[in-house]
Amino acid sequence: MIRYLTAGESHGPELIGIVEGLPAGLPLSQDAITLQLARRQEGYGRGGRMAFEKDTAEIVSGVRFGKTMGHPVALKMVNRAYTKDEANWPLVMSAVPVKEEIERITVPRPGHADLVGVQKFRFDDIRPVIERSSARETAMRVACCATARQLLRHFGIQIGGHVLQIGEQGYAGWDEVRATADALLPKGAEELGRSADASEVRCLDKNLTGRMVDEIKKRRKEGSSLGGIYEIVVTGLPAGLGSYVHWDRKLEGLLAQAVMSTQAMKGVEIGLGFEAGRRHGHTVHDEITWEQDRFARATNRAGGLEGGITTGMPLIIRGIMKPIPTMLKPLQTVDMESKQTMDTRYERSDVCALPRAVVVVENVIAPVLANAFLEKFGGDSVDEIAERYHPAT
Repeated sequence: MIRYLTAGESHGPELIGIVEGLPAGLPLSQDAITLQLARRQEGYGRGGRMAFEKDTAEIVSGVRFGKTMGHPVALKMVNRAYTKDEANWPLVMSAVPVKEEIERITVPRPGHADLVGVQKFRFDDIRPVIERSSARETAMRVACCATARQLLRHFGIQIGGHVLQIGEQGYAGWDEVRATADALLPKGAEELGRSADASEVRCLDKNLTGRMVDEIKKRRKEGSSLGGIYEIVVTGLPAGLGSYVHWDRKLEGLLAQAVMSTQAMKGVEIGLGFEAGRRHGHTVHDEITWEQDRFARATNRAGGLEGGITTGMPLIIRGIMKPIPTMLKPLQTVDMESKQTMDTRYERSDVCALPRAVVVVENVIAPVLANAFLEKFGGDSVDEIAERYHPAT
């Protein structure tokens, strides 16, 4: 089974990742990982750091001649903010004791992990919390998870995402989204993703794109920030992945954990989600049909999951991202040392990170789905998996 770990700080020398459990023989190139990293850096409303970070994850072990060996895959990514010696980061983030006096940060920002991180680890400086809790960590997380995404793609499973709402600007409801998004799915979810990537806010509707951009401009002038709602769609999943038997094997729960573990996420739903609570049963449940010698559903309001198991219909996941709490216009807080009320300090940040977050979530759900796939069809090599997934007749 696939698992991964990331290490590193936002302004440290490197981000490090290790992925364990990929079967042998999977074609895996650095270009495939770099593609996802490049997508993560796109989108209107991004902050200044995206202007100079050109993320590339170097594969340093586990791959030979372009294919995995069944060994752990190790990745490393250089932080240009560190190598450019910006703001004296090599000294600030030194791994060994230094004689110089380093400015301590003692003013926690509301909405960040600053205060709770200090309370947990008993730091006298917020900097360690800022460095690790930063969304910069998602760069390596995307790189690690992109390897699992390649495994899914090898077996015809595609992932794509798009933005539904930014601030007050969004689609009218479920039916309007389905009319727009589902029309792109016959070619697979990657077609939906490519269409969304053509928009600077990753919205499939051109009119809404313009309104969302205007909303971001408005909040930027006010010194504020924006979050929103997005949707991830997965096509090509066979029926029967996951389990209804135990709570910790239900696919909805595992996917929700992956989404909610991503920075700034405050909600997740599958299919109709919260809308199902406002409807009556005949407008929620998907009637079962028999088409082309297989069971199907007349609709997909369940979002491709029933009882913790895939139905064979497209998987539909929606997430809610809160506005970035670092804003040009400060919020009130309390200095940890003086206990005096004061304004927050400004750290360079996005006005709206939602278009970039879509790419992060696309990738972080990949190991969850890959593990469910491997649990049912797994083997030590992709050839062995193929024999089980497409058995000879």
